[in-house]
Amino acid sequence: MQPIQTIDEFFTRSGAEVSLYHMGRRVSACTRDTLASFELGHTAWPEPWQGQARIAAVFRLGDMPEPAIWFLALPLDEQGLLSPAQRDGFLNRLIETLGKNVAQAGQNVKDADHLMKDNPLAFTPNVTFQAMLNAYATLERGLPASQHFEPVDAYLSGQMDIDWQALGLQGIADYTVRLDDTQAEALASCLATLPTSVVHSLCYCLEHQPLPVSMILALREIGEQAANNGDMETICSCIRAVGSTSHPAVGDWYSSLLDDKHACGPDVLAAIAGRGWLLLEDAYRLPLFLNRLSEDERTSFAAVVRDIALIPRLRLPVMMALRDAPAGSAIQRRLAAMTQAASR
Repeated sequence: MQPIQTIDEFFTRSGAEVSLYHMGRRVSACTRDTLASFELGHTAWPEPWQGQARIAAVFRLGDMPEPAIWFLALPLDEQGLLSPAQRDGFLNRLIETLGKNVAQAGQNVKDADHLMKDNPLAFTPNVTFQAMLNAYATLERGLPASQHFEPVDAYLSGQMDIDWQALGLQGIADYTVRLDDTQAEALASCLATLPTSVVHSLCYCLEHQPLPVSMILALREIGEQAANNGDMETICSCIRAVGSTSHPAVGDWYSSLLDDKHACGPDVLAAIAGRGWLLLEDAYRLPLFLNRLSEDERTSFAAVVRDIALIPRLRLPVMMALRDAPAGSAIQRRLAAMTQAASR
């Protein structure tokens, strides 16, 4: 039997039931084909984060009573392709632990679940990402939401007067993944009346999915009011919350922020790059974003440029925008500094 070459092949040959999720820029479903093509070196990782392809594999082997979860951060090269050395080391350890007959891997399920210990590929997602993963995974499997869902639903729908500080983050995550159009309309209408901390938690969950226009407009209104009040955390939360929504209303807001030099400091630019990268695939916004990034000496220009240039859909547009920057511009000065630093 041929040796196992990829993680995807391990799941296939072991007969595992597996669901994959992106865990880098946001939590979202990831197809097996995406992982397979990436591991074979055919395609770059579509949603890189900090030079890594971060995924969660929720899988069941043999007679596992509950699925196991692997959080894997696969290193990328400068083209966004897999740097395979650590992946190959993980596979070797996997075979040594479970035995060469991977079809019988279900007999060693405890070993499979403990492979993340002292694993250089393992990482721990932040608590919001963990809550969103659990919400999506239970929804996909047709399981009930957590016990924290009903109090959140009752509070946000106005059915029950509950101390908002008692609301659990997992319940908010469960609520957002189950948000239908009618609920979204109702939430949009009351969003501005909610405590700021609840708005923040909602935003950090909403940023993982597309939103209806009513929610976009409500979040923009809250964000603009926060900007007037100097509340940077709230405006950045709202900017992030709409980032997974490719809608003209989001593009209009991002453009207005970038048009105003005083509105887009380092935190706002980081929020757009980190969660709203879909909206940077635009002939007007991308050069403007890079220009604002280069003008503000407080930003990590080189790090942000490298980060968004790893996104396959942005790589060529970023390179062209940098190339076409006028001589003597802030972008050209930053690029010269990057070149000088690299040559030291």
